[in-house]
Amino acid sequence: MGLLVVGLLLFLGSHSARIVAAGWRDRQIARLGEMAWKGLDSLVALVGLVLIIVGFSNAGEQEPLWQPPFFMAHVTALLVLFAFILVAAANVPRNHLKATLGHPMVLGVKLWAFGHLLANGQPRHLLLFGAFLVWAIVDYAASRRRDRAAGVTYPTGTLKGDLLAIIGGFAFWLVFVAYLHHLLIGVSPLG
Repeated sequence: MGLLVVGLLLFLGSHSARIVAAGWRDRQIARLGEMAWKGLDSLVALVGLVLIIVGFSNAGEQEPLWQPPFFMAHVTALLVLFAFILVAAANVPRNHLKATLGHPMVLGVKLWAFGHLLANGQPRHLLLFGAFLVWAIVDYAASRRRDRAAGVTYPTGTLKGDLLAIIGGFAFWLVFVAYLHHLLIGVSPLG
């Protein structure tokens, strides 16, 4: 599981510079330029993602630490539906979720990770989803604190924005549950 750990450190680390080393990050952006920083940061995240995938796959099936009840797959599917709606809300302008929550994508990651922890009991699952859950909790708190300190407000939501976020999130969730999860992950989420 070493590759999985290294992948998580690279991927989540690249997404944590603003949380743990904001001054260093700002100096690197000033030194390299914003586009070069974004390119380097994206490259580190991509390498991390590849290592997460390879490391998770190489860990193979493991003895579960706990055996989730059969209905947890359905609870997870519901939590992931809300996660997809939150991710859509992060990308749809002028919706109430973004106006109220500020960082709905991070909350979506939180729900996704928590839901998957409920339905999976192997050590590799605990490591993967637990790391993402802890990161999302810390990142959300830091982001909201930063927003308050800077006086950031988000545009007021509209019904159109809400509907686009809900319908878009639901549609992508439906496609993911029905087809993509099995195709990409190799597991049908609802059995």
